[in-house]
Amino acid sequence: MRRRIIVASVVAAVAAGVAVAPAAHAEGRGDIRVTKTVVNGGSNVIVGVQNVKRFLITMTIKDNSGVKGVADVSAFNATNGHGPVDHLGTTCKKVSTTTSVCTATMQIDPTWIDFYGSGNEGWDANSVAGTWQVNATVQANDRDYWISDRIALFKVKRAATLTTDATPEPVRKGGTLTVTGKLSRANWTDLKYHAFTKQVVKLQYKKPGGAYSTVKTATTDSKGHLRATVKATASGSWRWAFLGTTTTMKVVSTGDAVTVK
Repeated sequence: MRRRIIVASVVAAVAAGVAVAPAAHAEGRGDIRVTKTVVNGGSNVIVGVQNVKRFLITMTIKDNSGVKGVADVSAFNATNGHGPVDHLGTTCKKVSTTTSVCTATMQIDPTWIDFYGSGNEGWDANSVAGTWQVNATVQANDRDYWISDRIALFKVKRAATLTTDATPEPVRKGGTLTVTGKLSRANWTDLKYHAFTKQVVKLQYKKPGGAYSTVKTATTDSKGHLRATVKATASGSWRWAFLGTTTTMKVVSTGDAVTVK
């Protein structure tokens, strides 16, 4: 029930043209401060189309009287204010008389993203991806408190898939090897993977026991397909590697081993 109440209030605000994200500020009383914030261990938060994604926001908090706790923590897109995320709770561990480390558990359910903004005309669930910010209100034992916006920035990205198929297998030495593949990414509107078009992807090769290196690049077509031809000179593995974007994860396909005879 709590989720439905949150959704209703946010959707109403968006529909009315009210900014969901508050203006950046920091205010309060006393010397309590968040001195360090780490989201998801420093990694991007990757969300697919089915599995719920949980991640941690870890805050180091200091006050001369000691830390009482975290009154509130939230996260949302720093540009448009969209934040279809649940705060599941926060725990704090005292590490000294003045310092505590508090960890908030957050959750993004991809099946909820589209519903979150369904009352907003022109709503695109995929606009949730991008740079997010963390806000928090912290409290001290001496009743000091601090309301801080943007104590951290992090990326929420759409999951992606990438395939590789090299043919023919085996191939004669000096012959032409054709390497194909497909790049797709999560779409949070219909909860399916769709072709990711017009993206530059690297074709990489490695000898047995060696390391991958880039041979050439190709661009995905209107169906997300990739195709490149190379001269077969030695046995080895081929793969496609996509560096990602600000809203879509980095992904590397499984290598396809080819024997040259």
